[in-house]
Amino acid sequence: MIPSINNETFKKAHESWQALVAQYQNPHLGRSIWQIVNTFGLYLLAWALMYWSLSVSYWLTLALAVPTAGLLVRIFIILHDCGHGSFFKSNKANEIIGTAAGILTFTPYLQWRREHAIHHASSGDLDRRGVGDVYTMTVEEYRQSPWWKRLGYRVYRSSFVMFGLGPLYVFVVAHRFISPHSGKREKVNLHLTNLAMLAIALVLGATMGFKEYLMIQLPVIWLASTAGVWMFYIQHQFEDTYWKDHPEWQYAAAALQGSSYYKLPKVLQWFTGNIGFHHIHHLSPRIPNYNLEKCYKENPLFQHVTIVTFWESLRAVSLKLWDERGQRLVGFSHLKRLRAR
Repeated sequence: MIPSINNETFKKAHESWQALVAQYQNPHLGRSIWQIVNTFGLYLLAWALMYWSLSVSYWLTLALAVPTAGLLVRIFIILHDCGHGSFFKSNKANEIIGTAAGILTFTPYLQWRREHAIHHASSGDLDRRGVGDVYTMTVEEYRQSPWWKRLGYRVYRSSFVMFGLGPLYVFVVAHRFISPHSGKREKVNLHLTNLAMLAIALVLGATMGFKEYLMIQLPVIWLASTAGVWMFYIQHQFEDTYWKDHPEWQYAAAALQGSSYYKLPKVLQWFTGNIGFHHIHHLSPRIPNYNLEKCYKENPLFQHVTIVTFWESLRAVSLKLWDERGQRLVGFSHLKRLRAR
């Protein structure tokens, strides 16, 4: 749903969006440090509670895995801000905290930062798909593909893979290997992240037991990675999203039309670090997560976007292909209607 706004106001604001976002781009040292304390601190406390709960009931442990995973998502948002250079003014501080967050979230910080920058530079561009995004085929591409490629795409876009096996594979397995896009610094950072993760696992395993470590860590990383993939998916995969061939692609249009405002309950908004204001983030990734809501509320331009609620977002799971003629995402059932014509 898109709220109405005076056309003249929208046009004027659209022409000056850079001036609008500039006032929200300065990180506040105190707020950033407090976010580290209340996120990393609560995560470590929640992890300790999960270990204690093993002596009571594993059902209690699994119940505690939900808020613990939520805190891990919030840690990833801090990594995300560091990757955009928006969490601290100091690049060194961003790199240190980003790497620390990467160790906890199973993410090689510098390699992820490079690939995520490619995503921001190409989101909504049909000619530059495939790096840091949810790969989306057009209707015609799918129809012209051989059967094995169509089958592979259906498996890839299935809920079981996209929100079940896929997130765990990406964070636990794929992130352990060097990407073709990585340079020397990214490779070194990846190896250091892997070694730090291994050291933590060995120390905790030797202290509490390797079985106990896995009983805590596996449900937490699975829930957190699934929630993270879900957020990323929903914020770009909605019916009236934005895809254009490269000659027609525009940065601001891709941000405001190709990214949604995912309107979540306040508690989920906190755990997800305001990333629901995704259209503003894509327009200006230099805005710290704690300034996104303020930017949204104070500027009518940013309220004139696709708003998706949690219940509405469930429908987006059925959208799989980009219909270039209709300029919208459609499900596989759309193919049956085309064949019937």
